[in-house]
Amino acid sequence: MISDRLFVYGTLMRGFDHPMATLLSRSADFLGEARCQGRLYLIKHYPGLVLSEDPSEIVFGELYRLRDRDALLGEFDMYEACGEGFPEPTEYLRRMLQVTQEDGTASEAWTYVYSWPVTGLPHIASGKFLEP
Repeated sequence: MISDRLFVYGTLMRGFDHPMATLLSRSADFLGEARCQGRLYLIKHYPGLVLSEDPSEIVFGELYRLRDRDALLGEFDMYEACGEGFPEPTEYLRRMLQVTQEDGTASEAWTYVYSWPVTGLPHIASGKFLEP
């Protein structure tokens, strides 16, 4: 089964005055706060998630259920400039990963993983984009 869930950890979270964040909040059901294993870096005015094998490295974000999965993933692929039609290597890749909700429930969700080198970029040690 292909997941209809999307994990967001940056400018798509609630509280951002951005058209794509508005689209997400209008077109998906907020399931709650969630976290995944990884490292968070400040790219520019937005963060990038890099996968990690270290269970102590956690990135915090929000989990949504997409009502029209394919259409919305297409929109977010355009926003993140990845997928068909974008020259590779793209800055982000959409990947399925395991996320854990506040109550301990684990599930698979799509997220956007940063795929360019992070050398020299600031590491957001808290794992929270809104609390650097």
